[in-house]
Amino acid sequence: MGHGKLKKFAENETFRCLLQPDASAILNKEPGSRELRLKDHAIKGRWGADMFGNDHPIVLELGCGKGDYTIALAQRNPDINYIGVDIKGARLWKGAKFATEHALPNVAFLRTRIEFIDAFFGPQEVSEIWLTFSDPQLRGSENSRLSSPLFLERYRHFLKADGIVHLKTDSRYLYEYTKAVVEVNALHVVVAEEDIYAHRDRVPAEVTQVQTFYEKMFLEMGLPITYMAFGLAHEGPYAFPGEAFDHERWLEAEGPRRSFSHQPTKKM
Repeated sequence: MGHGKLKKFAENETFRCLLQPDASAILNKEPGSRELRLKDHAIKGRWGADMFGNDHPIVLELGCGKGDYTIALAQRNPDINYIGVDIKGARLWKGAKFATEHALPNVAFLRTRIEFIDAFFGPQEVSEIWLTFSDPQLRGSENSRLSSPLFLERYRHFLKADGIVHLKTDSRYLYEYTKAVVEVNALHVVVAEEDIYAHRDRVPAEVTQVQTFYEKMFLEMGLPITYMAFGLAHEGPYAFPGEAFDHERWLEAEGPRRSFSHQPTKKM
């Protein structure tokens, strides 16, 4: 591990806005068993009181990377609390440092795996969720997609009844997959747009006015950016899209992109 990364990890420990729980704080081993069970963290249900000192709405960005989108939204909306979630401490360092140096009172970051998100937020604690340029998991497990029924079930545990999930992505594959999940479960769609910059009038202003580093790069590459906003109100477990989602069609439409950065591969 490089000296620069070690320095960032050390500095992360000094940021009040960054929560980095040990595994022992959220994982519990059953007596006589090797199985680990998720348990509630002390912050669960208390973000407003313990982190922000107010009762303003809370919005999450899952897979926030360096936190630029989280910070930009927070600067635009000072009466809303924003929490960026990511597993990479070196990435979160940039956002946490900026929020600390600029004394942003409505920004916080959480370092954890998104699979463990249930341990940190209580019922009705979150008003909105942003999924910005998430890995579409083109070759990975369907359950690893942040808009899969498995993750929607997790979000439902803490999202307000009228809460909204925002998906913003360059991946047409992920957009169409999410659309299929939404349709199969008859979820309420607020907005669904295949090219937000060609139809700015169809999406909220901040969707095009706030951009991530990767978004700017994708736009320079001529890739359309999609956006969908939907609710989670649904009776019973969420269904998987099955044949309603044409995996092969949208995988082909995705083009030769890398699953990590979605960038086109170089031709040899």
